[in-house]
Formats: sequence, structure tokens, C-alpha cells
Amino acid sequence: MDKRVLRERMRKKQQQIRRRQMMKKGAYVVAVILVLIFVIRGIILPVINRAGGGNTEKPQQVQAETDSTTADSSSDSTDTGDTSTETNAAIRQPVKGQSDLTKAAQLTAGWHDDENGKWYQNADGTYFAGGMQEIDGSTYYFDDNGYIKTGWVEVGFDDYYFNDDGTYDPSQHKTRIAFTFDDGPGEYTDELLDCLEENNAHATFFMLGQNVGSWESTVQRMADIGCEIGSHSWDHPNLYDLSMDSVAKEFSDTDAALEKACGQKASVARAPYGNWSDDIISTVGKPFFTWSLDSMDWSYLDVNKDYDAVMNGDLTDGSIILMHDIHEPSVQAAIKMIPELVQKGYKLMTVSELAAAKRVTLQGANYSDFWDSSLQKGIVAGYSGNTTDTSGDESTDGTDTSNDGSTDTSDGSSDDGSADDGSSDDESSDDGSYDDGSSDDGYSDDSFYDDGSYDEGDYSEE
Repeated sequence: MDKRVLRERMRKKQQQIRRRQMMKKGAYVVAVILVLIFVIRGIILPVINRAGGGNTEKPQQVQAETDSTTADSSSDSTDTGDTSTETNAAIRQPVKGQSDLTKAAQLTAGWHDDENGKWYQNADGTYFAGGMQEIDGSTYYFDDNGYIKTGWVEVGFDDYYFNDDGTYDPSQHKTRIAFTFDDGPGEYTDELLDCLEENNAHATFFMLGQNVGSWESTVQRMADIGCEIGSHSWDHPNLYDLSMDSVAKEFSDTDAALEKACGQKASVARAPYGNWSDDIISTVGKPFFTWSLDSMDWSYLDVNKDYDAVMNGDLTDGSIILMHDIHEPSVQAAIKMIPELVQKGYKLMTVSELAAAKRVTLQGANYSDFWDSSLQKGIVAGYSGNTTDTSGDESTDGTDTSNDGSTDTSDGSSDDGSADDGSSDDESSDDGSYDDGSSDDGYSDDSFYDDGSYDEGDYSEE
């Protein structure tokens, strides 16, 4: 055999031997690594946990017991009761970073403080983060890093107040009011919805059925961002001029249009001009709403006047404000005032959310406010503090104490939780005919005093 060929074969054989040796060494290294991982995770860590009094359970979600405000709750908090405790619950976080290792190294269950704040360590070295948790009978809110938060904490749409020591205080609430918008939807409504969504605020829209078909996506968006779907009849007639069958059709036709647009009927209703009666409410079969503060925007049609009417008006906790989203000045005024009110500490809710926050179960009745003065007199139908659900006949001056302790005076709404229904013929508004979706305002010159102020006891709205 040629020596050159022999040398070549020997060289290839040696290469094969070296490759096999490298593969064996690699297999040994992998085996050693796997053994080390097994020893650390299966033996060393459990021993450390047992030494610290912990256990080897995996991180688990812990359900926090929070005090949501519902119609039958004992507290009068800002929370509407829509947020479940599972959504708000803190979770046990495992050790995963150097800062967490520092925490876990203490290996003592209980409260701890460091330069970043106060936190709680469980016996297994985990800590609560990202939600609420009840500990020793008190509820706390832990941020995503596991430290407690104090002051106002916004969870979804709800607000909770935590004292300086981190404990939840259900007696604290923001000043809660409800903006309502009539006669839409229209070309300016989406801009208003932008503002509401940006400020985590809700409102109730009392819509005309005849307008819904042209703005179905807008109606759907109202529902999507948490606003309330309300009915204002089909075409804004004076309900006093209609038979009960015609009244029923006004609202059933509107419900059909709303259901087509957003998949749901109106949950609440408002009579055109505020002209309601017990028979009308019974026929429609929904809670009815008037208002405690009329912005007069239908009359002013001026951004600054609309703004001043609300911001300088009675914004007592539980107030209901009337505006119209078919007028551009009204919407621009609302866009100006909504972030300012939120910044000042007001909570803007739907009328149903406001009722729930004030422990009122809505019934087939009319509501114009949820002031504490009205609730305490037992004149608001469905209030859980009432001995009966019927409204009283006594009058009230509407004096009320606001969230900051100042005394507010009402605008003169009547004691039955409703506005003057204007049931007599000489107090009703005009026939309400209109071309652009708005109506005749129906206010008379006799409604104004010599000094130019308005007698808000006579309700008549656009």
C-alpha cells in the first residue's frame, strides 16, 4: 500500500477518535450541570425554605376582601360595587431579582420597611403586589413592586382611600356627581366621549330614538367606555299630550333602535321637558330622572356661560347635572370642565352608579338628586335606609353638607326626589316641535325674577 495513502487513513482515524472524546466530555459536562440543577432546586432550596419556616408551594393568587359599595353595603364609599375582589386581589410574587433576594434573605414573616416604603413578607419568602390584600383584619393596596400605597388609589373606575398607615378607609369618598346629556347623539358626541374616556369619567346619555340610527357606532362606544344608555323618547313630544299607548311606543321604538345600535335597551329614562307622571313612569317601566342643576346650555349656547353655570352651581355630593350634547358650545364647555372637576376631586358617574354609591336601588319612580339631605329625610325611593320606599310630602330647603365639610344649598328640587313635574296645563312647555333634533326650550319670562335669576322650581328642558 502506498505510504501516502496509509498516512492519510491514519490521520482521519485520529480525527474520529478526537471527535468521540470531545462528544464524551460534552456529555459529561451536561450531566454534571443537570445534577447541579437537581440538587439546588430539589434539595438546597427546600431546606432553606424549611429553615425559614416557609413552604415550597408555588406562587398563588390571593383573593383580597374589599369593601365595595353596593346597594346593600354599610359604607358610603366612592366604589360603585362593579369591581370584583378577584380583579383587585394582590398576588404572591416569587423571588426573582436581586432586590427581591434582599427582601427574602430576612426570612421573617410580617411587615418590613426600607428606603422605598412598607411591604409585607410571607413566611415562604413571597410578598404581595399589584392589588388589595386583607392582613390582620385591615385591607391594604400593594403596588407592582410590593409596597403599600396611601391616599387615593384608582382601581379601574373605582376609587379607594388608604390612610397614612396603608389601611383602607371605606368612610372616605370623593364628591360624586352625575352629568347627563339629552337629545343626542349628534356630531359632537364623539368628542365628548373622548374627554370622558381620557379622564376616567362616566356620564348618562338620554337619547332620542330618531337620532340613534345615524350614530350607531357612537352609541356602541358609549356602552364600551362605561357610559349609561338612557332614553329621552323617540322625537321629543310633550308626553302629557299623548295617550299611554303612544307614550309606550315612544320609548319602545327608542329601545329597539338602541338595541340595534349597541345590543342593549335603555336602563333609565327622562321625559321631554321634564314632564313626567306616575302613569307615564308605570307605562314606560324604567326609573325616570330629572335633574338638580340645569346648566341652561340650551338657552345660553355660549361656552363660558355654560361653564360658569355648572362650575358656580350646586355641585353637592349626589347632584345630577343637565346638559345637551347636540350643541357644540355645550360639548366644548363640558370638555373644559370635566378634567377640572376630576382634578378637584370630583367623581363623575352615571346616574345608576351614583344611585348604587348612595345605597339606592332604583325603582319605578322619578329621581332628581341623591343628596344626603334627601336620603336622610327618607324621600328617595329605594334608599336602603328608608323604612318604606314611598316618597314623602314634606318640603325641604335642600341644605346639604359637601365632602369638604362646607354647606351647600339645593336649587329647589322637590322633596320626592324629583323636580316639579309641571303637570298643570298652564305650566307645561310648548309643543316642542323642531327641525334639527332640538326642541323648544319651553321656558317663560315669568320664570325669571327681577334680578335675572331663574326660578328652578319650574322644570322645562330642551
